[in-house]
Amino acid sequence: MSNSLRGIRDWLEGPAKNVASQNPRANLVRGAVARLTTPLLPDDYLHLVNPLWSARELRGRIVDVRKETGDSVTLTIRTGWGFTPHYQPGQYIGIGVLLGGRWTWRSYSLTSVPEHQDGRAPSEVSITVKAMAEGFLSSHLVNGVAPGTVVRLQAPAGDFTLPNPLPEKILFLTAGSGITPVMSMLRTLDRRGIPADTDIIAVHSAPDADSALFREELAEFDASHAGVTVRMRYTRETGRLTPGNIGEAVPDWAERETWICGPGAFLSDMEQAWQAKGIFDRLHQERFTVERADVSASGGEVHFAKSDKTIEVDGATTLLEAGEAQGVQMPFGCRMGICQTCVVQLTEGQTRDLRSGDLHVEGERIQTCIAVAVGDCTLDV
Repeated sequence: MSNSLRGIRDWLEGPAKNVASQNPRANLVRGAVARLTTPLLPDDYLHLVNPLWSARELRGRIVDVRKETGDSVTLTIRTGWGFTPHYQPGQYIGIGVLLGGRWTWRSYSLTSVPEHQDGRAPSEVSITVKAMAEGFLSSHLVNGVAPGTVVRLQAPAGDFTLPNPLPEKILFLTAGSGITPVMSMLRTLDRRGIPADTDIIAVHSAPDADSALFREELAEFDASHAGVTVRMRYTRETGRLTPGNIGEAVPDWAERETWICGPGAFLSDMEQAWQAKGIFDRLHQERFTVERADVSASGGEVHFAKSDKTIEVDGATTLLEAGEAQGVQMPFGCRMGICQTCVVQLTEGQTRDLRSGDLHVEGERIQTCIAVAVGDCTLDV
């Protein structure tokens, strides 16, 4: 492609360059529509036809809210134009909900199956959300969101997935809402058929039976598949699963390829057992939250250079949250420090990584979703 043609293509694609899509042509079409309809946005026209059509963002509509436990629900979302229908079980999506006049974003694991029985891609996906005491959006999704709500979406992402072909011996270790990505895996294996030589053990921990997500469905998996064994562990009765007692729950755990998901403390504790055995490469993890290091970040004035906006923040507010509070178009992805989508240049000042406590200085590229200001700083965004 010549430089002139590439320049035209880039100019056309420009208005949609931040829309997540696995199909570059889709963003080219989105951008071209935006150029042709200026000064009005293409969304001004598309919204009249269908509120799920957008030339600059991915959208969906919540079509069903189903209670799972006292503090959790499954949301079924009909996806709009441009959403990638093909994903891997175990991946997550970003969802944005309009609350208090601003879009609030979080990432949740998909619990749905990525294809129909005839192999077609579905037009709906599902996520299961557990209300967290510190989670403003999760509490709203569990207790306040209604069917018909239009949300913004981000394309499926994440590498917490199963290989093909499957290992002969698999172990799933989950706790709390950590069961959600594994449910997508189990449901997909059920749809596709579990190979006769595959031996799967799933150990799920919850405080008690009433709070255990998918308890009945997991019991059905255990009853209907010879190669699947599900063991429920109710921690108020038997205590937490630890490196010291995992051998009692799964005697051959060290021989299995393992996928583990749950609270940070649960993951960190179990890591020790795999490290001690020298088999850490067999442990695949998914963390839902940023574990904050014990650091003293002072906060300060954050200036967003390209947007020419400034905000004063404390030492607990991430730079991503600060930018969004000021209406800055911040790049983001998982919001957990995994995917690297939120990386921007720190042009002045210092920041600190909430997970490791490491200090970053001007000239470095930082992950804004896990970085806080240490004094005044400027970001190239």
